[in-house]
Amino acid sequence: MSTAGYYSQYGGAFIPEILVATIQELERAFADAQADPAFWPEFRQLMASYSGRPTPVTFAGNLTQHFGGAQIYIKREDLNHTGAHKANNVMGQGLLVQRMGKKRVIAETGAGQHGVATATMAAKFGLDCTIYMGAVDVARQRPNVFWMERLGATVVPVTDGSQTLKDAINEAMRDWVTNMDDTHYVLGTACGPHPFPAIVSYFQSIIGTEARQQLHDITGRLPDRVYACVGGGSNAMGMFSGFLDDAGVELIGVEAGGEGVDTGRHAARLASTDASLGVAQGYKTYFLQDEDGQMRETHSVAAGLDYVGVSPILAHHKDQGRVRFEATTDDEVIEALRLTMQKEGLIPALESAHAFAQAFKEAPTLSPDQIILINQSGRGDKDIFTVADAFNDDPAWQAFIQNKAEQYRA
Repeated sequence: MSTAGYYSQYGGAFIPEILVATIQELERAFADAQADPAFWPEFRQLMASYSGRPTPVTFAGNLTQHFGGAQIYIKREDLNHTGAHKANNVMGQGLLVQRMGKKRVIAETGAGQHGVATATMAAKFGLDCTIYMGAVDVARQRPNVFWMERLGATVVPVTDGSQTLKDAINEAMRDWVTNMDDTHYVLGTACGPHPFPAIVSYFQSIIGTEARQQLHDITGRLPDRVYACVGGGSNAMGMFSGFLDDAGVELIGVEAGGEGVDTGRHAARLASTDASLGVAQGYKTYFLQDEDGQMRETHSVAAGLDYVGVSPILAHHKDQGRVRFEATTDDEVIEALRLTMQKEGLIPALESAHAFAQAFKEAPTLSPDQIILINQSGRGDKDIFTVADAFNDDPAWQAFIQNKAEQYRA
């Protein structure tokens, strides 16, 4: 499927000449690690002892009864240390950093989960750490910023452009070009120049490998449908990797429909007609861009999904008909979050709630002997201010949250 970092027409490494040697060094370190029979067991042991893997698969009996259709199961990546699937990738890249002898790491983050995970990894491995985060995301994800700073990372608010994830990536790239001799860029999603899509997908594949075996052990069979939210694509690639070779398992990636894909206020690249093929941030894929190739502003209630591009691997899977892509709106996501909390006592992150929302639309159309599996890629603690604003049903709580939010933003 991939030749020199390409997935059919997508991918590649469109980088300045100054970065070529650094990227080649990373390619070699990654290839050596994959070829080392001790490396994957070392990674799995690290994730077991430090992050709490394997994460369980939970049967959502109340939601199943509520919808009256397919049996609903949930892969609980929210139970990872740091609260999301992001730990899988950063701890794996931390092992690569040790192999390369680098002393400093940088990263971009939108929702903040990747930033917290990277800061955690840096603390464990004794590395200097700088996190770039759009100023808009710094404000709405202040709890995660607090923890990054407490973990010893330097958080740099990015005020360029839309002040969100794409701008954070641009700033991280500028830093890397300046400090590449001693610095590794811990890219957080399955995007960017080769070999990052392959690296991130490799470490995140632990999700799908576990989920496939776990669900089979529980039910004696594989699921009929698997749902994952899609920003850049890391949790989706991780979950889907366990089922790509199972033709009977339908894979559904759920993007941010924002205020509706017909409004222009969304971040749906593969589930809308608004995106076009382009090259940006080191790789070729579908981007939300204007006719001049300038990146458009995106919108999502979930900070981790409002990215202009998408994994080249997922773009390839769409072309091949292996993954179906849908988009859910902010309102649908908030309602799915409310229902999941009240029916199951689970609090998915707003990103993950996109996958829940689409699954809830489709579950009632399936028969009770069918099974769907949802990847709960993270927990919703970080979204407390956004969710409180969205629910808007408790005046006293609203006043408290508004006061705290203003204090944080100040």
